[in-house]
Amino acid sequence: MEAITAGLDSFNGYIYQFVLIPLLLIAGFYFTFRSRGMQFRLFKKMLKEVSVSRAAEKGQISSFQAFAMGLAARVGTGNIAGVAIAITLGGPGAVFWMWLVALLGMSTAFIEATLAQLFKMPWHDGTFRGGPAFYIWKGLKSWRWGAAFAVALLFTYGVAFEFVQANTIADTLHGSYGVQPWLSGAVVAVLTALVVFGGIRKVAKVTEIMVPVMALCYLALAVLIIVLNYDKIGFVFREIVQSAFGLNEAFAGTAGGIMAAVMNGVKRGLYSNEAGMGSAPNAASTATTIHPARQGLIQSMGVFVDTILVCSATAFIVLVSGIYQPGQEIEGATLTTQSAVASLGTWVQPVMTVLILVFCFSTLIGNYAYAEVNMDYLFPKSAAGTRAVQLAVVASAFVGAVAKLNFVWVLADTSMFFMAVINLVAIMLLGSWAFGVLKDYENGKGQTAFVSVDNRYLAREIKETIWTKETAGRAH
Repeated sequence: MEAITAGLDSFNGYIYQFVLIPLLLIAGFYFTFRSRGMQFRLFKKMLKEVSVSRAAEKGQISSFQAFAMGLAARVGTGNIAGVAIAITLGGPGAVFWMWLVALLGMSTAFIEATLAQLFKMPWHDGTFRGGPAFYIWKGLKSWRWGAAFAVALLFTYGVAFEFVQANTIADTLHGSYGVQPWLSGAVVAVLTALVVFGGIRKVAKVTEIMVPVMALCYLALAVLIIVLNYDKIGFVFREIVQSAFGLNEAFAGTAGGIMAAVMNGVKRGLYSNEAGMGSAPNAASTATTIHPARQGLIQSMGVFVDTILVCSATAFIVLVSGIYQPGQEIEGATLTTQSAVASLGTWVQPVMTVLILVFCFSTLIGNYAYAEVNMDYLFPKSAAGTRAVQLAVVASAFVGAVAKLNFVWVLADTSMFFMAVINLVAIMLLGSWAFGVLKDYENGKGQTAFVSVDNRYLAREIKETIWTKETAGRAH
């Protein structure tokens, strides 16, 4: 098993470095160019859409709730532990490349979320279903490739990544307070069951409250640390920029130089914000809105919040503390926590522990929403299919807490690679639809309801669409 794990891990390193990362960067540059830099031009619009995304009718999911679900799955241990690991392996310069990937990824996130809205379908429970599986099916006329994506996502987000989040919770509690992993697993499983057995709507209600609170608390902690170390801000920025381009000799050998900074920054940015991976569009599709581009803008803002705000908060906590040194062995959540303690004192350690636990749990339940959407694609209107996903997620919450995850983790990386490649090919082929929707949105100044029938900005009509003249003005 160790040999298989090592071989698969080596394979993953190759395909990510030479296939997935270049493909994601090409997509980001392409969508940024074709949309005329929408993430920069329409940034104020993004802020407005997030702030005014109205409550949906009873039984439906609002734009903000869908945004919170997507952010719940994005913002997790990768923001606390992953960024610290990227700095350890790639030096401060990794942060610069993380920022670059996020800025490009905002356009990719817009495209896939807009497509998810454009091709979504009304569901029997009064909500909607959509995402890559659905726009591959409806837009590219291939149910089988949609099914291939759905299967890959179900394993990755419904099982493997749930293992990882639960395992992190158990390790944190065991390391800080000596809590036995089986006990942590049992508690997490029960809490997970209380949420996921209520379905996507329950997840939306919980994350709508949990995500903004946890993000604001973490950002407030980071701001406090930065204010107390304000004299080091200029130094930190110089370290980030110089290290990013191999200009700082301190990181040339110990951290691997410029290539280590690029690879670790790019990988961390992509893993954290998920732009192009095909995961967040599943949440985006469930939202009720009058225009597909509105949800695209809101989900694009999710990438900004995840990486530019939350990941950057971790980077500054680590870099201003003086704890980080090139070539050190401390890494991950331990490095972030020790850095916070060095700046604020021992009182902050339990606070960091709680934040790590909440980040993990929000990701755990956010991942469930993705899994349910794709099970619904494979087995529409099947209560048994939904129940199977719920039981699998709850079981994963317990098993992940007590299991060793090396093999599952590398297998999940392989699975995620295939779902990401399928999604990237699809959105490149369907991108013109999203560009047309964006033109329609800008022409109506964001106030006109979208109609796909006889729309001069679309290449052709969409069959079986919900975006008709009869429903114009009503939220979908």
